[in-house]
Amino acid sequence: MVLNLAAANPCNSVTSAIVLAGGMSSRMGQDKALVVVGGKPLLLRVCQAALCCTNQVYVVAPWVDRYHPLLDGLSVHLIQEQPSPNQLPHGPIVGFQQGLTQVQTEWVLLLACDLPQLRVEVLQQWLKILPQVSPETIACLPKNPQGWWEPLCGFYHRRCQSSLETFVAEGGRSFQRWLAQQSVVELPLEDPSMLFNCNRPSDLEKCTAACTFDS
Repeated sequence: MVLNLAAANPCNSVTSAIVLAGGMSSRMGQDKALVVVGGKPLLLRVCQAALCCTNQVYVVAPWVDRYHPLLDGLSVHLIQEQPSPNQLPHGPIVGFQQGLTQVQTEWVLLLACDLPQLRVEVLQQWLKILPQVSPETIACLPKNPQGWWEPLCGFYHRRCQSSLETFVAEGGRSFQRWLAQQSVVELPLEDPSMLFNCNRPSDLEKCTAACTFDS
């Protein structure tokens, strides 16, 4: 049974979540969303973490049929990612832009599917910060150890949709370039290992798979 703390969270009604599962996984050599870490496929782990923050979770992927059996029984909506006209990979910012069209809440938690060391208590602490940010803020994100925004583990206000659509329509594909033009609040993060991406087979050996929610 999934531990779902979302119902008790006062920010639940203004927050949803988008999980991106559209990468080609070329470095992993197999679909990393289905790679098992700590006894669970990565996509399932991330969706369960998201469900501890909200009961409105969307998974954006180009192959939704592949993930139906994995997520069956969870309150998760699968969104078919639309390919670019030239059929080339278009990156996570386009998947986010497409998923954002389905969101009705004020804030959305954006997560990559390859974050095996997410800490639910940290996500829930971040939720409490959202009502305190200024009205012009479009994103609340942590920074990685290199000092860059971590765009695939944080919160975005729905008002960013217009700016994001314009950026994508003009050919923009870099989250960092887009965020450089926006008002972003930095989220506190004491342990950056939470942002660890599992991209390669060698990463599986490094991953401690710290799991802070039950299943």
